[in-house]
Amino acid sequence: MPKIVDHDQRRLELVDATWRIIARLGMEGATMREIAEEAGFANGALKPYFPTKDLLLTSAFAHVFNRTNQRIATMTEGLSGVAALRGFCAEVLPLDEERVNEARIVIPFWQKALNDPDMAALHSESMSQWHTTITDHCAAARTAGEMNAPIADAAVADHLLNMMLGAQIVVALSPAEHFSQDLAGQLDSYLALLAG
Repeated sequence: MPKIVDHDQRRLELVDATWRIIARLGMEGATMREIAEEAGFANGALKPYFPTKDLLLTSAFAHVFNRTNQRIATMTEGLSGVAALRGFCAEVLPLDEERVNEARIVIPFWQKALNDPDMAALHSESMSQWHTTITDHCAAARTAGEMNAPIADAAVADHLLNMMLGAQIVVALSPAEHFSQDLAGQLDSYLALLAG
């Protein structure tokens, strides 16, 4: 009897293997052979699911984005205003090894997205979604009297996105130094300024 293959599960296993390899070896080390080996498959097993490395990278970025969104949803459930902002940002900032590894996936994706319209569109949609969510949390914080700074909610969202994405770059490029930067403390200081 032929073996039944769960194609969605296999795709997920390959995407998981891709982000582990990129986190460990960098984009250049993430060869199709390395990814197949990491996933426990023969080298040729990738082609039916991901004919190109770029498609695999796009899927890995989408997977990381979705994982982050799941953590954000869990962390912010039942929260609003500044507490929701803090919870959101804490799940994006590279505060532990898992989130550091995610930053190592995101950065090569950005580089590829510079010359790939599909990747650029995926990134733009992802950041637009985050911007909207952050802006909504800011509006709730303002309504609750937790945020009084004379700066538009959309500008606050811009600042927080720049802080989070910038922190990902710093951590990916200087992993030995990143914990000394007290990213959680920086976030709390910025949120305190917003209380104004």
